[in-house]
Amino acid sequence: MTAAVVWLIVGFVLIVAEVISGEFVLLMLGAAALVTGGVSALTGNPYLDAAVFAASSVGLLFLVRPALKRKFLGGEGAKTNTEALIGTHAIVLSTVDGHGGTVKIAGDTWSARAYVEHDRLQPGTKVTIMEISGATAVVSPDP
Repeated sequence: MTAAVVWLIVGFVLIVAEVISGEFVLLMLGAAALVTGGVSALTGNPYLDAAVFAASSVGLLFLVRPALKRKFLGGEGAKTNTEALIGTHAIVLSTVDGHGGTVKIAGDTWSARAYVEHDRLQPGTKVTIMEISGATAVVSPDP
C-alpha cells in the first residue's frame, strides 16, 4: 500500500472520529492528513510528507480551528438558553402584574410577572424581558 493511500485512510478515519469529539481537533488533523496524502501522491518523498503534515496541522489547528469554533459553537461568552432571551421582546397574552400572567416569546407561551410589582400590563402590550426567574419571564413595558 502506498504512503498516499495510508495518508488518505488516516485522514478519513480522523474526520469520521471528529463526530464523536466535536472539538474540531480531529477534523483539522484529518484535513492535514488528506493534504499530505495529496502531496505524497505527487512527490512520494516521506520527509516532505512529514513536513507538510506538520505545517498543515499547526496551521489548521491554530488558524482555522478558532474561527470555526467561534462560528459554529458561539465562541466564549456566547449567550445560550434563557440568557439569550434577556433583552428580547415579547407580547402580553394575559394580564401581567407583579404576581403572574403570560407572554408570547418567539412563538412560545411563557408565564410572566411584571418587573415593577405594581405595574399592570394588558394583553397586546409589547414588553422587554428583563430577566428569567426559573420558568418565569420578568418583563417591563417597552417605552
